[in-house]
Amino acid sequence: MSSSQPVKRALLSVSDKTGLVEFAKFLADQGVEILSTGGSAKAIADAGIAVTEVSNHTGFPEIMDGRVKTLHPKIHGGLLGVRDDPAHRQAMRDHSIAPIDLVAIDLYPFEETVAAQADFDTTIENIDIGGPAMIRSAAKNHAYVAVITEPSDYLAITDEMRENANTVSQETRTRLAAKAFARTASYDAAIAAWFAAQRSEPFPDRLTLSARLAQTLRYGENPHQSAALYRDGTDRAGVATATQVQGKELSYNNINDTDAAVELVAELSEGGRRPAVAIIKHANPCGAAIGENLIDAYERALRCDPVSAFGGIVALGGPIDDATARRITEIFTEVVIAPGADEDAKAVFAKKKNLRLLLTNGLPDPRAPGMTIRSVAGGYLVQGRDTGVVATADMKVVTKRQPSERELADLLFAFSVAKHVKSNAIVYVRDLATVGIGAGQMSRIDSARIAARKSEDAAVAAGLTEPLVKGSVVASDAFFPFADGLLAAAEAGATAVIQPGGSMRDDEVIAAADDAGLAMVMTGRRHFRH
Repeated sequence: MSSSQPVKRALLSVSDKTGLVEFAKFLADQGVEILSTGGSAKAIADAGIAVTEVSNHTGFPEIMDGRVKTLHPKIHGGLLGVRDDPAHRQAMRDHSIAPIDLVAIDLYPFEETVAAQADFDTTIENIDIGGPAMIRSAAKNHAYVAVITEPSDYLAITDEMRENANTVSQETRTRLAAKAFARTASYDAAIAAWFAAQRSEPFPDRLTLSARLAQTLRYGENPHQSAALYRDGTDRAGVATATQVQGKELSYNNINDTDAAVELVAELSEGGRRPAVAIIKHANPCGAAIGENLIDAYERALRCDPVSAFGGIVALGGPIDDATARRITEIFTEVVIAPGADEDAKAVFAKKKNLRLLLTNGLPDPRAPGMTIRSVAGGYLVQGRDTGVVATADMKVVTKRQPSERELADLLFAFSVAKHVKSNAIVYVRDLATVGIGAGQMSRIDSARIAARKSEDAAVAAGLTEPLVKGSVVASDAFFPFADGLLAAAEAGATAVIQPGGSMRDDEVIAAADDAGLAMVMTGRRHFRH
């Protein structure tokens, strides 16, 4: 369609009626003939706007409970006809097919139906057929047809038509077509994912993903890399669905680190039932604790590694109060994320203009199933999220000495934290607070030694006479391949150990633990995190 050809006929058929009547009134005022169906036609007619039912336009009634109403040559011919092609024009004349210049169509609310956990038959009925077909027809023929797939575009089209004698530019039609194909692709992806779930098929033959742009980021991990954040449409609480109350725009690294923080604190707090705090730096915990309250938990988490906590991410397992906010803002903090914050706490944070405050209105369920996806050259690695949780009943004592009740509680806490530390991971814990963390080393003994040294540094910073690691327990995310890592932990002052076990040298490691007077439990579960 040339830039001078005005919109003369429009088809409006939407589930979301937001702005529909206002848009229809504008079109009618411009002399545009309006076609519509069902509830959309009724809403338009009830507003006193002239509208033609699609069944009257096609001369064919809606049948099969509305499953067949727009799947008709007079609709798709009107959308797909190439206006500059003589053969197409002749076919349209021969079959009395009127051109349709603009469509506003959304889709049956399939995603919302799935989110509401509707039954199988109801979900099937909310798979739209005619809508995607019309959207794709209009988008394919965008040289002549403008296609609108969401109400947010009504105003822009209204303004453009008003300023340009009822025409929509080629640039706008192309932009709308790209958006339309993306919408139908995401819709089909959601349907495919639902069917896979119905069949208990975690890894279908074709992987389909659906996500929507939330924001374009300033850059990625480094300034020369581009980046963006997408939302997958689920309501899982976390960084992607949080409300940013204040602060600078989030960076790629901020989002990555904050995600690590909120996932850890969700596990430690058991859904907000325990006052837990996690401090993250470069996607690794540098402190985590459970306290009598949030400020106590924060103090104890901070004590683990106050140097690394500078410029870090703080995640809290409950709503933030004034006192906790004041304590957090005593050092430079990049991001604070929590389920909520009272007005006094918000006022405290507001004094730190660059600090990002994110509120999630909940915590993610650490046991909820889901997938993690990582790109590799030529493809993707897909796996189930690590939802494994070890309980006291899962622990097998393999040494002569049994762990005490205090040690058992600390061992479980340490193993939960180790799950969120990059491998090879070593975590020392005392009284439900980390006191030394070694992450991401090529050998486990190096992680054990680094964690112990950090504990020594933290003790100096706190003015203590001995490292906090003395009398602690230690967790390893995977088995000790040799006894040297275990002995390094014992030398540092650990009294009890938790590890998965499964090494060919387990017997040697157990013997070394017995010789050192350690209590050791094995879980049979590994928590590698690369």
